[in-house]
Amino acid sequence: MSAYQVVARNFSTSSENRMHSDEIASRYGFRGALVPGVAIYGHLVKPFVDQFGAPWLGDSSLEVKLIKPTYHGDQLNIAWTDASQGVAATNQNGELVALIASHAVTELPEDLGLEGDMKVPGRPEICWDNVCVGEVFSPRALKLSGQENKRYCDEIDDDDALYQTHIHPHYLLSLANEALMQEYVMPAWIHVKSKITHRSALRVGNEVLLRSVVTDRRERKGHQFITFHLTFWQNERVAVDIEHHAIFRIAE
Repeated sequence: MSAYQVVARNFSTSSENRMHSDEIASRYGFRGALVPGVAIYGHLVKPFVDQFGAPWLGDSSLEVKLIKPTYHGDQLNIAWTDASQGVAATNQNGELVALIASHAVTELPEDLGLEGDMKVPGRPEICWDNVCVGEVFSPRALKLSGQENKRYCDEIDDDDALYQTHIHPHYLLSLANEALMQEYVMPAWIHVKSKITHRSALRVGNEVLLRSVVTDRRERKGHQFITFHLTFWQNERVAVDIEHHAIFRIAE
């Protein structure tokens, strides 16, 4: 597939995460509200699905890195990279804003860490002391909705007929954001990286159980990061798993 162009849209202006608002994003030194990283990911997966089709949605592993902020109205060029199995997004200024690389699907470890201590139910405001490595989030049962799937497709203008039956990767990665925000109040945070592995394809109407565990907490250049591992269980097997990285406290 040749390169294609899209206009980035910020559809999260009303989100609790105020990095999607001009006022708060500007306070942290950005020139405006940030477009959600999950939407950029949704654009980046299109070349893979166009080339490999439905089987790819059930047998693939990708790592997406969000390198520079993308703003509402930015013109993005999505194209295969020189390196094999990579896709990059550059903006109208020629700046690399995101990169996605394909990896071999590896076996899940026997111990996913899901038998550890459960996080106390509730949504405290996130801080260094209440991000606990090894803590397990409350499981969440969910039916993957056709209406929600269409909404996520519409947000990134992806009208591929495949998603009338299959769940869009944008929807799946957005559920990782939801998993984090259901456990903490997070007034201003930034998604920076994810590794997503599709082990079997999820379809509209499937019932899944989401289970997550915090796997890392670290500080770098004044930013404080959380990493957690989210697994989508269907019929007692992991269909998709996501290693999700975010800055929960932005350096000031």
